[in-house]
Amino acid sequence: MTGKYYEELEVGMRIRHELGRTITEADNVLFCSLTMNPQPLHLNEDFARQTPFGQRIVNGILSMGLVVGLTVSDLTQGTIIANLGYENVKHPHPLFHGDTLYVETEITAKRESQSNPTAGLVTMKHLGRNQHGAVCVEVTRTALFLKRPTA
Repeated sequence: MTGKYYEELEVGMRIRHELGRTITEADNVLFCSLTMNPQPLHLNEDFARQTPFGQRIVNGILSMGLVVGLTVSDLTQGTIIANLGYENVKHPHPLFHGDTLYVETEITAKRESQSNPTAGLVTMKHLGRNQHGAVCVEVTRTALFLKRPTA
């Protein structure tokens, strides 16, 4: 497992995730189709050209999902029980087809679970930036992490 256990995470810790993901037109169109989202801002180039963005933008839910997914191998792979909630989701800058997304995580809070002695709750703020460094996605997430197994 490459994820971190509860004990390995400290408030204030920052993790720069090296993995990046370039978002393609196919990714965006497929995601919109799978989620039954016909928003022309994502699918209709002629429509989107008339908007302030001047082109189609990547679906915000896809962007948020990629931000979380890009953290898994460094942070949660095999070491979380569940994601408990997402809050304060912001999209301050659009993502476009061909943009590459990179993520940084800050641990903002943690506490031991009151109902599960083998776990603890960790709150993380994820920032997703494009290849130019512009923040495109911000999301705060709380997950239930496993504590390190005892021998």
